[in-house]
Order: sequence, then structure tokens, then C-alpha cells
Amino acid sequence: MASSAVNSCVLLLVCALTLWTRLHRIEEPPHVAWDETHFGKHANFYLNRTFFFDVHPPLAKMLIAMAGALTGYNGSFEFDKPGDKYGDHNYVGMRLLCALMGSTVVPCAYMTVYLLTGSVIASLIASLVVIFDTGTLTLSQYILLDPILMCFIMLSTCSLAAFRVFHQDRESHFSLVWWLSMATTGFFLSCAISVKFVGLFVVLLAGVSTISDLWDLLGDLNLSKTDLAQHFIARVLCLILLPVIVYLSFFSVHFSILNRSGNGDAFFSSAFQSQLIGNELYNSSVPEHVAYGSIVTLKNRRAGGGLLHSHPHLYPEGVGVMQQQITAYSHKDENNKFLIKSAHLNISLDASPVQYVKSGDVIVLEHIMTKRNVHSHVVQAPITTRHFQVTGYGENGTGDANDFWTIDIVGGNKGDLIKTVTSVVRLTHVNVGCSLHSHDKQLPKWGWEQMEVTCNPASRDPNNLWNVEGNINDRLPKGNMDFFRPSFLESVIEAHKIMTQVNSNLKPKEGEVTSKPWEWPVNYRGQRFSGVGPDTYRVYLLGNPILFWGNLVWLIVFLLLYTVRATLLQRGMQEPDDVKAYRDIVSYAAVWLFIGWSLHYLPFYLMGRVLYFHHYFPAFLYNAMLTGVVVEFILQSVSQALSSGDWQRQFLIYSSGLVGFTSVILTSFYLFHGLSYGMEGPLSDNENSTMYGLKWLDSWEF
Repeated sequence: MASSAVNSCVLLLVCALTLWTRLHRIEEPPHVAWDETHFGKHANFYLNRTFFFDVHPPLAKMLIAMAGALTGYNGSFEFDKPGDKYGDHNYVGMRLLCALMGSTVVPCAYMTVYLLTGSVIASLIASLVVIFDTGTLTLSQYILLDPILMCFIMLSTCSLAAFRVFHQDRESHFSLVWWLSMATTGFFLSCAISVKFVGLFVVLLAGVSTISDLWDLLGDLNLSKTDLAQHFIARVLCLILLPVIVYLSFFSVHFSILNRSGNGDAFFSSAFQSQLIGNELYNSSVPEHVAYGSIVTLKNRRAGGGLLHSHPHLYPEGVGVMQQQITAYSHKDENNKFLIKSAHLNISLDASPVQYVKSGDVIVLEHIMTKRNVHSHVVQAPITTRHFQVTGYGENGTGDANDFWTIDIVGGNKGDLIKTVTSVVRLTHVNVGCSLHSHDKQLPKWGWEQMEVTCNPASRDPNNLWNVEGNINDRLPKGNMDFFRPSFLESVIEAHKIMTQVNSNLKPKEGEVTSKPWEWPVNYRGQRFSGVGPDTYRVYLLGNPILFWGNLVWLIVFLLLYTVRATLLQRGMQEPDDVKAYRDIVSYAAVWLFIGWSLHYLPFYLMGRVLYFHHYFPAFLYNAMLTGVVVEFILQSVSQALSSGDWQRQFLIYSSGLVGFTSVILTSFYLFHGLSYGMEGPLSDNENSTMYGLKWLDSWEF
């Protein structure tokens, strides 16, 4: 390993370059860019303590909100859409947090490579690739989750590399630094997955590394069974139990802050909503029982289930019968309200005494806004064709016998009163025999991409279950009720079910450019962050082409070199001890980083959700570190081979190669830095543009 002084000086230089590139023009553009519209809005919710729903865990959003609060932002800017001017609102503090956390990626990359190889040059090369990549730079300068995610991924990786150093030194086992390095790894792993679920990939890397360590220990015959058990327990404590506790603590803070009703309520169960100040269910502010004449909202019981909903729009021609659409909707509005009427009994809605709805009653649900009844018939549903269509039918509340539904309490007895929130009910169509059903399948744009509601012939399907969530009836008393508010763990489990379900069904926004995993390593297509035309301030997320393509080349070179060496060793090739020791270190480091790259890249091929280019950048960081290891190895090997033992000649060749490589990195950044720092004036096809001649692929959009 290089001297500590040299390593420290180079690391300081790396940190200075990182901060300079990340903080330069941090205030530009002074308007909302790309997904700042989402995560800035989320900061508002935290600052105003208003409950909302998002597909990602809460840590990064809470940190952004905290940064805003500490720098004078009061949560009043609407973050309505990209391009909105910030004006006098203090947005820089939130960008600054993201830039600083994004900056930690580079020293972490440096230290990871140094811990694995002991080479300052390999560490420096890896750092330069990350510093001067325009894509990583762009992601670090805006109010986004990505710089925070990359920060915790790299802190986890660096801590894991440090722990492996102590693992290889048997004398340090169970020492204070051994425990600290392992506990630190567990803490940062928890932080990574608390930002986005893709943080799970670095958890898998830690899992692979831990299994390797334990397998190595199992082969050490000097260790007793007690020693092995202690090693196993230590890893369970630091790499499983500690991360779980930390992860749950972030959700505890999340739920504690967001204690007021907001637009995310309807994603969650009625019981969960009863905890939110301002929600109609809070403090039992609705009648306990349901009566004829009550105006109710019905909530599907599955995790993330929507509210029964209708609107004046009809099913289009060729999709069942052209009657009014009935859907499920995850947001609260007036179109979710239905009037409960009796199908057979002539019950006046203002009769005295009040007539309660009981299990086994046959009811009609009249949509308040359109005066049409919930209706079904033997016609295929629009998406789930083995189910039957559900529509809104009739005029002014008058329909036909296909509007009749039997309401039954699941697990109850005939005649039991229907209770708000707590009664789980099934609505069975009287004539067809199917049950009112909803699931996560979304209707096309003609159905406003709301969730399909059908009538399911399989009556026992759990998605046929509903509960009355809202209950408006001034004639009913609002007594004290116990809504069985969920425990903390039940709330966490519910939140994860909903996040997983919604995340898997994410679709691109209209006009939005998505991408496929094969496009990412080759830098095939980027993402517009800001502006389009020549009169706008344009920022375009694209990796530095030279560095991206170079990374791919060096990854392939590694695979070839590793395969050749492994084959030759298998065939009996002998290496001098010093050469073998050096190559073993390089090989181990490269393989470890290649596994990290694979775990952060290849799983995306298995995902069904919409994908974007920015998903690749955690994998890019591992590729960049691998580049540093491979390039330094080649410089070392080539300079030795060409120097014939002359150390001065070797130094000259090595230095020339290093200077040449660094020059390519700096030149490429000079050419493409406008992608990150902003482009104004003519587009790239105009010879007066600063980017003229640099649009090397037609798929690039700058």
C-alpha cells in the first residue's frame, strides 16, 4: 500500500474536485427541473405534516424536507410542474443537500478501491471516472432521491470493503474496529433500502460477501464450533437485526410526522386512515352503523384497494355495453359517494325510526353525482374477460332488477347491523350471482387509467371484500367507536404491500421517454431534465460517452483477462509468488466489483415496471471502480513488459499511460460538460451551438 500521506493528499484532491464540480452553478436553473416536481412536493408534505403516498421508502424525502426547513424553506411552493419559476422561495438548500450527499460517492469509490487493492492510482482513476461523468454529476445537482441513494449505496460498499479487510486479519476478529465496521455496514445498508427498494441490491452484495466470509471461516480448522457460532451471531446482529431496527425507526418517524389527512389517505385501509387528524374517520366522527339513506363510500379491502367510483363517461363502443363507467379510484372526491337504498322494501329515506342496513339485505347503490345505480349483467368485463361488466344504469335513481345486490357481512350472521369501517362485506349480484370485485388492473386512457371494477363469478376471491369507509347521515348518532386502529407493525406491512403493488404497475407519463436495460451501458438514450427548444435553458441527463463506452470496454477486457488466467491456471501455469500475490489481489477486487455491477444491473431485465436511464447509475459506479482496477493493472503489466527491467523506462511508460488516460477523461468532460451545467442558444444541429458535432447518436435529444 502507498504511504498514508500520499493517500491522504490524493483523497483530499479528489474531494476538492468533487465539491467543485457538484456545487458549481447549483442554483441553475432557477426553476423546477424534471422530478423535482415530485420530491419537492413531498418535502412540502413533510413540512406541513400532511399524509401522502409514494412508492419509495421515506428516508431521502425526510432528509430533503429537513434540509429545506434548516435553510429557510417553508413548504409553500407548489412544485406544480417542470419549468415553474422558484421566485423568492429558498430551493437551493434542498439542492445543496443532494449535491453534498452525491459528492460522498466519489471519496467512497476512492476508498473502496484502495481498501480492495492498496493502489492509489487505481483509486484515483476510478474517482476521476465518477467525478467527470456528466450523468452522475447531473443527478447530484437536483432535488432527487438518486444522489442520496447512491450516497448510501457507496457508503455501504466502502464499509463492507473495510470490514473485509478486518475479516482477512484474524487477529482483529471481535475487536472494536471489527464490530464498528460491521455495524456501520449494517446501518448504511438499512439507509440504502430506506431510500429506494433498489437499495436491496447492495444488501444482496453484502449477503454474497457474508456467505463467502462464513464459508471461508468454516474451512479454518483452527476455529471451534463456538467461534463459528459467534461469527454467525455477530453477523445476524449487525447485518440483519440492526438494519431492520433502523429501517423500522425511519418508518416510525415517517408516520409520526405525517399525522394529518392528505391526498394519500385513500391508498390505505379505513382503519389506517382513522389515525389521521382531519380524516372523516378520525376520532370516530362518523356514525357507527349504516342506515338506508346514508351516503357512503366503499373501500376495497385489498392492500392499496381503491374506492368505488363512477363518473359521467361511458364505456366506449365495442367495450361491453355503452353504459356509465364504474371504477375504483385511489383518491377521494365527490364521485366516490353512493346512496344506499332498499331494493324491495318501500323504505322512505326520511322515515322514522331510522331503518338500519343488515347483513342479508338486498340493496341498491345510487351514484350521488349522476343518479345512476351500480349495475351488472352477463357481458364480459373490459379487461378481465372471465368476469362480468359493472356499469352505472338508470335515470334519477330508477333502474331495473340488475341493480340489486345482496350485502353480507363476512363471518357474520344474517340480520347483523352493517358497521362503518369494521364490517367486512361482500356484495353479491342477485340475478347473476357474481360478486362486486376490484383489483390492480388499470383501465386504458378512456377509463382514466383507474382500476377496473367487475362482477366476479368466483365469490370467495378476497378482492371481492369491501368495507364502508365514509358514512354521512345526519339522522344517525355519532357514538364512541373503536375502529381497531392498526399497530405500528401492521401499518408498516400495509404500506409495503401498497408500495410494492403500485411500484410494479407504474406506467410512463404521457410523452415521457423510457428506456430498456440494454440501452444503459451503451449510453443509447438520455433523459431531458430541463428545456427543449433553443430559447430554453436545457439540461440533458446523459453519461459522458467516452467514459461510458470506455467502462464497457474495460469490463469486457476484465472478463477476457480473468477467463484466460483462470484457464491457464487450470492447465497448470505457474506464476512467481510476487506476481501471483499481486494478480490475486487485483482479481479478487475486480471480481467483487463485477458482482456489484451485476447485482445492480441485471435484475432490471426481470422487472415489469417502467424503467428509466437513471436506474443504471448505481451499477455505473461499480463499473467505474472496476475500470480503475483494470486500467491500473494494464498500465502496470504493459510498463513492466516493455521496460525489460529498467525501472526508469517502466516509470516513464506507466506515467505516460496515466497522463494519456487522464487527458482523455478531462477532454471528454470539457466537450460534454454543457449537458450538466446547461445549454442555451441553438440546438446541436446548428453550427453555432456549443454542442455542434457532438450528437454522435441520433437517439440523443440535445
